[in-house]
Amino acid sequence: MSQRWDDALRASGYRVTPQRQLVLEAVTKLEHATPEEIYAEVKQTAVGVNVSTVYRTLELLEQIGLVTHTHLGHGAHRYHLAADAHHIHLVCRSCGAIAQLEPAAVASLVTSLDAEYGFEVDVSHLTVFGTCAKCRGTGRLSAAPAP
Repeated sequence: MSQRWDDALRASGYRVTPQRQLVLEAVTKLEHATPEEIYAEVKQTAVGVNVSTVYRTLELLEQIGLVTHTHLGHGAHRYHLAADAHHIHLVCRSCGAIAQLEPAAVASLVTSLDAEYGFEVDVSHLTVFGTCAKCRGTGRLSAAPAP
């Protein structure tokens, strides 16, 4: 994966820097992370990197198509690799857990919306909020959105 990142950066006219590599590695490891969470991960390896560098790097990496962001409720964007962008998010309003589903899981909904309303769904930005099985099992029902 690292070589593909390097090639994409160079093809877009950018240098491969340690900071860019560390941000990409953090996005990969954390999957759906806020810039602050990515910063905390990068800082474990590179103490001298500041949060503004992470924000600028995420903006650049999104611009060249290596990462993408999604909105999973209120708060900061969450970033993940663009290569993994086509999935549906299930977000538990109780514990904040995030699960990913393949687009096929909502195929009948997508087909129905198209047939009945002529509406084309962009599943890469589809987020469904509810209560996860774990919270339902413990009686912890959607009291308040998790941060």
